[in-house]
Amino acid sequence: MPEGYLVIGEITKPQGVQGELKARPITCDPERFRGLEAVYLLEKGQYVRRGVRVRSVSDEAVFFRMDGVETREDAEKMRGAALYIDREHAVRLGEDENFLVDLIGCEALDENGTVYGEIKDVLQPGGNDVYVIAGRRGEILVPALKSVVTRVDVENKKMHLDSRRLREVAVFPDSEEVR
Repeated sequence: MPEGYLVIGEITKPQGVQGELKARPITCDPERFRGLEAVYLLEKGQYVRRGVRVRSVSDEAVFFRMDGVETREDAEKMRGAALYIDREHAVRLGEDENFLVDLIGCEALDENGTVYGEIKDVLQPGGNDVYVIAGRRGEILVPALKSVVTRVDVENKKMHLDSRRLREVAVFPDSEEVR
């Protein structure tokens, strides 16, 4: 499993006058905050563990208390801070699931060994995710469909694509395919 931490939220503002915080969930399952006992903050290049007590959770917001944050002034200093968890406490993924952050940097190639480039971003416009692949000729947009993405190997940073389906659904730079 890749090392590191995963972002699950961002503190948006203080809530009240006694140090409570409001955060925007950055996760497909905001309910994962329930029962959470600690988060990590990135402080001076180091991940620092902070205890938390979650009061309420919705799709749009999480309200919680954090160790060391006792006043509205303390809470105001936290505005904009990202909330991380370590991988040990991450949600368990299904067989064909990956964390988006683990896809960034994967080399995209097809069954013939043709390399299209490296995944630079994952867009989430609605119906399905879209991989942004930076290649020699520019960006290629590839929908995250099982018929296009045949295999993902995050350990070796490879995403395998079906060349036939890729030509049918991908958006290539200047309407040209990468050959």
